[in-house]
Formats: sequence, C-alpha cells, structure tokens
Amino acid sequence: MSEIFFHIDVNSAYLSWTSVENLKTGDGPDLRTIPSIIGGDEKKRHGVVLAKSTPAKAYGIVTGEPVASALKKCPSLVMAPPDHELYRRYSRRMMSLLASYTSDLEQLSVDECFLYYTPIAFRFPSPVKAASIIKEHIFRELGFTVNIGIAPNKLLAKMASDFQKPDRIHTLYMEEIPKKMWPLPVGELYTVGRSSAARLQQLGIHTIGELAASDPEFLAAHFKSHGRQMWEFANGIDLRPFQFQPEKAKGVGNSITLSRDALTRKEACQILLSLAESVSGRLRKAGMMAGSICVEIKYHTFETCSHQMGLSSPSNTTDTLYRAACILFDELWNQSPIRLLGIRTSKLVSDDTPVQMSIFDYPQNDPAVPKAEGSVSPSPADTKKQRQLEQALDSIRQKYGRDAVQRGSFLKQPPKKE
Repeated sequence: MSEIFFHIDVNSAYLSWTSVENLKTGDGPDLRTIPSIIGGDEKKRHGVVLAKSTPAKAYGIVTGEPVASALKKCPSLVMAPPDHELYRRYSRRMMSLLASYTSDLEQLSVDECFLYYTPIAFRFPSPVKAASIIKEHIFRELGFTVNIGIAPNKLLAKMASDFQKPDRIHTLYMEEIPKKMWPLPVGELYTVGRSSAARLQQLGIHTIGELAASDPEFLAAHFKSHGRQMWEFANGIDLRPFQFQPEKAKGVGNSITLSRDALTRKEACQILLSLAESVSGRLRKAGMMAGSICVEIKYHTFETCSHQMGLSSPSNTTDTLYRAACILFDELWNQSPIRLLGIRTSKLVSDDTPVQMSIFDYPQNDPAVPKAEGSVSPSPADTKKQRQLEQALDSIRQKYGRDAVQRGSFLKQPPKKE
C-alpha cells in the first residue's frame, strides 16, 4: 500500500482540557458549552484570546483578538486563565495513548502530532476505521475530541484535519485535491501567512488551485524559496521526512491497542512477533542490545498486568525477543480477551559490547521453553549471520519502505473459495 499519515489535532485544546479538568474536579463549568474563552486577565480585562468555545464564536469572537474587544461582543463571556502545566499533562496523556498504537509519532506542538499509519495498517480494515477507533479511544479515556486528517503525506494530512470541525475525520488523497483543497482561499494553505496571502492576491492568485496552476519560477521571483514551497504544497507535494521521536535511553518498546480483542494464543503471538520485529529494529537503529524484556497485557476489562525477565545474553534480534515474549505471555495470560499487548526492553548496552555466552545457550525445539532462573537464552538463530541478515533487511526497508520486505505470516490470506 502507499504511505499513509494521520494528523491528529485536539479541538480547542486549551479550552477542552480546562473543561475536562473542571468536570473532573468540580471546580468549574464545561466551558465548551457556554460562551467562553481561555486567555487574559478577567479583572484587568487585558490580554488576548488564546482559545474560544463554539458558542463564543457565534458572537464573532476570534482567536488572537484583545480580551477587551471580546467582552464588548459578549459581556457575559466566561474567562479562564491559561494553565500551561495542565496542558502539558493532558498532552502527555494523549501522546501516551497514541503510543499504545505505534511509537511512530512526530509531535508538532502540545496539541497536535503526526502518526505514521503504514506500519500498522495490517491491523485495521481501513485507515478511516483506524482513525475512528483512535478518535473514540481518546474521547472515552481522556474526555476531549480531536480531528484526524488522513493523507499520503504530512502536508495533506494536516490540511485534511483542518477541514470541518470538531470531532471529524477527513481524507485528502492526491485525487481528492482538486475538489477538496484547490477551491479554498490561498490563505488556508499551510505555511501561507497573512502577508504572503495578501501579496498573492495582489498578483491575482486567490485560491489554492490558482496557486497550483501558477508558474513556479514566477513565484520564486517574488517569494524566493518560499514561493517554490508554496507551489509544491498547493500541488500536494511534500518531501519532508517523518521525524521519528528519539527513544528513551533507558529502554525501547512498543505496544498496540487492538482494533478487536485477541481471543487466542495464536492471535496474540502474531501480534507479539510484530512488536518484537519493531522493537528489535529500533534497538539495532540505536546501536543497542537489550538485557531484559517485559510484556504487558491489558484485558477487555482494562485490567493491566505485566511481567519481565532477563536475557542470559543481551540481544537485539527479533527471534530472541519474540521467544522471550511468548514465555512471558504464557505466564501472564488468564484466557480473557486481550485489548492491548506491549513489549518493552531495558538494561540496554551498546551492540559492540563483548557478550559472554552462557552454558545454557543450546538449541531449543520449542520456541517458548524457559531456562533456569526465569531467563531465556538466545536461540540458535541469534548468531552473527542472523544479526547481519536483520541489518540487511533494515537497510532495504529504510531505502524502499517498510513494506519492501514482510513476513509471510503478516500477509492477509485470500478468502477460501467455497
């Protein structure tokens, strides 16, 4: 499949997060339901509007205008001061929730981020269904709504998330650009500010479509490098790479909230294999090996349990992490439906660290046979050749995309003919 990105944007973040906290503590009203704003000082009547509710918008109040002006438009306007520590807490909670689906996240600001959907696409019926699951999960657990844009690159995903709000999902594929994006005013294109929009209008360019049809050399003459970038963005071209978040030095892990509960060991083990492949790849990219592994299970009742074990020798191969994860899973699972599975590694060492092999490092026919004292030995595949193979696969995926090489077990099987 082609590359797919989500842009996830909290609807009126400051106002939403203040409202959720008010409802939780009983210290105030739900600001989203009344004419209200975040910003300024109610007693001194100065400052600017940082966020506004939908009822406040009906009075013509706009973000960035002086508080005194907003109060003239609506004398009964309810004001709340900004609380940036509160916003950081809710932002961290949202990012943590999103990380349960994938760690391939790029945070743009406190209230918006990109999510790289392609590597987890096989877990969902469609991108729209995945976005719906994520959106509903955020509202159910955190109490606020988001818009999600779905597109083949970051620019179009962000443009899509800015379509009709709140609590919406929008797609913007290349073939949808002429209908969904080109009719919009040129000032609505990402990176086109007020001054640039005014200059474009003076040049007779009023819509994004007219900008897309302009001569890029003409635009470069007037706007230099920004002119060419505006032309590329107007045509849906975005060559910016996805900026993966750096892993924490103390551990590397990944978890996934399932689109439907896993009911069997076979289902769970396939998910653990996918997670082990992801985590081992990140370990190799970071030049690290793990000396310990932890498996987490969240049941459909939202009860959570976890268990960890040491590896007899540090490793960063998929096979070793997967075998250890299966052992831990069998010790943990109580046969209940599974909502989330996660793998986290710790006790990291550099991959050039000399490794002392254990006398227990022998072939195991059963891929989930524990050894003495709760640790697991590297499998026979955890050799120099195996590490070289996985490094070669990493290089192929980095150059040609993650779908360039896939395990056969991850490919969807065609329906059997009756």
